[in-house]
Amino acid sequence: MGTQTPDERAGTRKSDGKASGTGRRALLGAAVLGAGGAVLGLPGAARAAGSGARGHGGGGLGSLPVPTVIGHRGASGYRPEHTFGSYELALDLGADIVEAGDLVPTKDGHLVCRHEPEIGGTTDVADHPEFADRKTTKTLDGVPTTGWFTEDFTLAELKTLRAVERIPANRPHNTLYNGRWEIPTFEEVLRWQDEQTRKRGKQVFIYPETKHPTYFRALGLGLEERVAKLLRKYGKDQRNSPVILQSFEPSSIQRLNKLVDNPLVVLLSGANTRPWDFVEAGDPRTVADLITRRGLREIASYAQGIGPTVDLVIPKDASGNFTEPSSLVRDAHAVGLVLHPYTVRNENPFLPPAFRKGSDPDAYGDVFGVFQRYFETGIDGIFTDNADTGLLARADFLAHRSVNN
Repeated sequence: MGTQTPDERAGTRKSDGKASGTGRRALLGAAVLGAGGAVLGLPGAARAAGSGARGHGGGGLGSLPVPTVIGHRGASGYRPEHTFGSYELALDLGADIVEAGDLVPTKDGHLVCRHEPEIGGTTDVADHPEFADRKTTKTLDGVPTTGWFTEDFTLAELKTLRAVERIPANRPHNTLYNGRWEIPTFEEVLRWQDEQTRKRGKQVFIYPETKHPTYFRALGLGLEERVAKLLRKYGKDQRNSPVILQSFEPSSIQRLNKLVDNPLVVLLSGANTRPWDFVEAGDPRTVADLITRRGLREIASYAQGIGPTVDLVIPKDASGNFTEPSSLVRDAHAVGLVLHPYTVRNENPFLPPAFRKGSDPDAYGDVFGVFQRYFETGIDGIFTDNADTGLLARADFLAHRSVNN
């Protein structure tokens, strides 16, 4: 998930043979009606899933429980994000899907998994004197950004770096693991997905994102073709493949729609923001235009879901507390789109003030209450840095719904 995430800032953003939009939308929609499965190591989860989940059952995305719990960059509440340590812990905790891959390219054209192309805050690159001269300032989606960028490194050079915790002020415990894991490539993630599926005896799902695709296309490092090539290589470019693709730039999703048959999701930032591809193309529309009924119908013509910031689902007042839910869930469902909003985190700074406990920036607040408010809106899933917390919250929600029904 990208720099467009507002709650992160508070803590520190058909061709022949292709499936039709309606057909692929129905497939991703099967996740909305998926049968609930037992959650690893969480008492009561099997009871809750059985009592509350609706479903057709079967394989593929239709086997996922709803609301689906998506491990945001893995288990990034407990390990440095976008590492195999984070990804595997998310599976150990029971995440239904792992967001394995914010995809950015290297100088020699490989796709690697980093939150942003600038890696000064997520790797130990600053400790490598051999790369001191690579530090530079670039304009990234209109914002001057200083640091080290993946497109200035070969894959071999990036492999000499190690991941570090991105928000140590909120997650000092994660710094224990600084330096333990290297930067994974998307191809390694696809192989890892198969290995974990065999090891765990159930299909592992991943949810990669194309990062700043317009920026990289201007550099001659187009993302979509590289993603499609790897998905085809590993036989994961079909409508029932366990890989959901997402992007903040609608044109990237439209491009992917012509290249692969995977389920596709348009990410949506704050209502007053503009996707960067719109800015570059001179399209005056904002996210507020995209979440109108007309805008949602247009998205549904080439994608199967949306990933809105949680503030589009339940807006907040000037103090940061919840107001009433918007009509977004109802409107998106009316045109056949599923909703996987982002991101719920356990720490106080990422929660509405009414749900915080104390003032410690790394202390946990009443995140279970926050999850319940979002689940009550009818969302189909949610991104969270703490999959175990999300799964317990889902079990509570389904059990409560079953009793009330």
